[in-house]
Amino acid sequence: MNDSIFVTQPSMPPLDEYVEYLKEIWESKWLTNNGKFHRQLEKELCDYLGVKYVSLFSNGTLALLTALQALRITGEVITTPYSFVATSHALWWNNIKPVFSDIEPATLNLDPEKIEAAITPLTTAILAVHVYGNPCNTDRIKEIADTYGLKVIYDACHTFGVKVKGVPVLNFGDLSVMSFHATKVYNTFEGGAIICHDEAMKKRIDLLKNFGFAGETTVIAPGINAKMNEVQAAFGLLQLKYVDEAIAKRKRIFSYYCQHLKGIKGVTYMDEMPGVEHCYSYFPVFINEGEFGRNRDYVYEELKKINVYTRRYFYPLISQFPAYRGLESAAAGKMPVAEKVTEEVLCLPIYPDLNYSTIDSIIGKLKVFGSGS
Repeated sequence: MNDSIFVTQPSMPPLDEYVEYLKEIWESKWLTNNGKFHRQLEKELCDYLGVKYVSLFSNGTLALLTALQALRITGEVITTPYSFVATSHALWWNNIKPVFSDIEPATLNLDPEKIEAAITPLTTAILAVHVYGNPCNTDRIKEIADTYGLKVIYDACHTFGVKVKGVPVLNFGDLSVMSFHATKVYNTFEGGAIICHDEAMKKRIDLLKNFGFAGETTVIAPGINAKMNEVQAAFGLLQLKYVDEAIAKRKRIFSYYCQHLKGIKGVTYMDEMPGVEHCYSYFPVFINEGEFGRNRDYVYEELKKINVYTRRYFYPLISQFPAYRGLESAAAGKMPVAEKVTEEVLCLPIYPDLNYSTIDSIIGKLKVFGSGS
C-alpha cells in the first residue's frame, strides 16, 4: 500500500459542473450576504432533510456558538465528554459552564439516566451529541427537559439525512446544529447550519449570524459574522445531487466491514440501530486489550506503517483535556463508560471511493495483530 489512506476523504462532485456555478458567481459578483445560491441551498436542504427552517453558517462551530446565543442559554449546561472538543468549547465561549455526564455503552450518546443527577439550580440546558450519527434517546431527554424546564440543543454534526422511524432526527430538540466540514458525509468545504422549528427563531438566528443587523442602519443584537458565502453554497447545491449515491456507497462499505470483522476476538463494532436510517458517517471499532492481545494504540501505530491513518475518535475525552480537567464533573472515575470507550475506540477508514482491497488489507492486519504475530 503505497498511497496514504486516511480515515475519511471528502466527496467531490464533477469539476466541470462546479465551474458552471462559479461562472454565474463571477458574472453576478455577488459573493456573500444572502445571495442566490445561499437562499436556494437553504430551501433545498429543508426539502431534503425534512425540516422547516435551515440557517446556513460558514462552519459548524460558529453555528454552535450562535445556537446558544439564540436560546439565551446561561449558567450550566449538561453535556457529553465523548465528542469533538468544539461541542464544549462553544459553551466556554458563551461563558457557560459545561457539566459532563456519562454516556450509554450501546450508543455512546449522553445517558439520559445520568442526566438528572447532574442538574443543579444553575442548569439551563442539555447539549447532547448524536455520536457517529446514532440518534440519542430523544424521547427520554425531552421528558427530563420538560420536567426541569431546560432547553435541548443537539450537536447533529454526524447525522446528515438520519431518520428515526421515518422522522428526521433534526426535528428533535429546540435546535439542532450541523457541520458541513470536508470530513462529513455532506460537505460545503467548510460550513454548517442551525435547524429550527419556527419562523421567529429563524429570524433571530439570521440576525445573530449577520452582526445583529435588522436593516441598513439598525442593529438590534450583538451578533457575529458567520454567514456562508456563495462559493460554499453553490458547492453545497451540487453536492446534494450526489449525496444519496455517496451514502449508498458508505452503506456497502459499512456492511463489508461488519461481515469481515466477525470472529476477530476482542474487536467489536457498532451495528445499525433498529428503525434508524443511517448515513454511515464513521466506522468505529473497539479493541479490548485483554481479549485481543494488543491495545488500541498498538493497532493505531502499526496501521500507520502501511500508510493507513485511522483516528481515535474520541480520545482523549473532552473532560481529560487540560482546559477542562479542573471542573468537578471532569474528575477521573466519574464517567466510567466514557473513560473505558475512549481507550478502546479506533475509527477505520470509510468514504465512498475507498477501495475494497484496502479494507481487506486493514482487516487482514487486525487478524494478524490479534493472533499475536
